[in-house]
Amino acid sequence: MKHKLDIANWNRKTHFEFFSKFEEPFFGITVNVDCTKAYETAKRSGISFFIFYLYKTLAAINAIENFRYRIIDGEVIVYDKINASPTIMRDDTTFGFALVEYFDDLHLFNKKATLETERVRNTNGLLTRDFSGEYNLIHFSSIPWVNFTSISHSRSFTFPDSCPKVSFGKMIEENGKKTMPMSVHVHHGLMDGYHVSLFIDEFQKQMDA
Repeated sequence: MKHKLDIANWNRKTHFEFFSKFEEPFFGITVNVDCTKAYETAKRSGISFFIFYLYKTLAAINAIENFRYRIIDGEVIVYDKINASPTIMRDDTTFGFALVEYFDDLHLFNKKATLETERVRNTNGLLTRDFSGEYNLIHFSSIPWVNFTSISHSRSFTFPDSCPKVSFGKMIEENGKKTMPMSVHVHHGLMDGYHVSLFIDEFQKQMDA
């Protein structure tokens, strides 16, 4: 389900109009997140840590309204639910784009995400399905070999895009505490640093639950 945002009465109307004219309207923030408890919970539950923090990411995304905004034909559409398009790596080191639907139930989410992961791993090429009309997504990726401090994304400026992009890096452990970098890129016409901070705080809360 979705509905149109009343831009005329939105307190960010001028911000939306200003940043939407930019060739590059996205901005990004990178932080280190504590994943000590989340990693232990995932392993104890027999769930892939990748799927576990994908689930926690979507739980946090769906909790922050601005992260459910998308720009379609110049209008701001508010979705009731946001899913994910993660990159899934294959044995030959190539990757394909997947589509993982968000479910509140972790075990149902794990079941569906595992099936989609295996489907992509057994295909070839990048676009393994039709993504046309799929705007209620985040673009999600993991670079578990690099403990990065910042990241940029390839973008086609002729293609209208307002989907947040969330990327994770290498998990490291120091003094018994596990952390990993998380990068969040969002459309400045839809949100500001304040909203990203809400997401980061909610994500850490989800990971510690």
